Amino acid sequence: MTIVAELPTLDFNSDIYKDAYSRINAIVIEGEQEAYDNYIDIAEMIPSDKEELIRLAKMEFRHKKGFESCGKNLSVTPDMEFAQKYFAQLHGNFQKAKAEGKVVTCLLIQSLIIEAFAIAAYNIYIPVADPFARKITEGVVKDEYLHLNYGEEWLKGHFEESKEELQIANAENLPIIWKMLNEVEKDAKELGMPKEELVEDFMISYGEALANIGFSTRDIMKMSSYGLRGV
Repeated sequence: MTIVAELPTLDFNSDIYKDAYSRINAIVIEGEQEAYDNYIDIAEMIPSDKEELIRLAKMEFRHKKGFESCGKNLSVTPDMEFAQKYFAQLHGNFQKAKAEGKVVTCLLIQSLIIEAFAIAAYNIYIPVADPFARKITEGVVKDEYLHLNYGEEWLKGHFEESKEELQIANAENLPIIWKMLNEVEKDAKELGMPKEELVEDFMISYGEALANIGFSTRDIMKMSSYGLRGV
């Protein structure tokens, strides 16, 4: 017998829902803009893959436009000032790594952490989204798996020389994701997205990516534990 969890009944037009949506919608819009900018930067760092990375960047920009339309559909103005502050720490770490020429760290932040974070959020959101947003998000999440796969494949091909930098970058950046999840726990819950489910889905996607790159189960458990420092 399969037990199916009952989905919450949400009023997409309530003031409480729209208030929470103004921040969550802004986060996904800003997240896609960050992704666009990051892939453009990585394209300069990996000239041999420039064409592919610019293609990924353009996909992220289309996602941003799609999520902007989701907000308009509910007559919600996204709180972009909140979203920019929300991503400030990850943004700063990416820019610092870029300035130091650390392509491995840049790939971990964008192609592993941010993509796994997005996949988790979109997978949990789709069943509880309004019909318009559900259709948009279903299309977006398929693309995000491609982006996660790019980072996996590049890092897998450079695993031995990248391993130490990946572990350092993981320790510096994974705790930030936990802080980010804690910061929007209340808003996410209003949208029918419990924090526990977001954490579980993120850790599955992130752990699978680390395994595909070449890390052992023991390494992955150790690396994943760094997230607890952000709790």
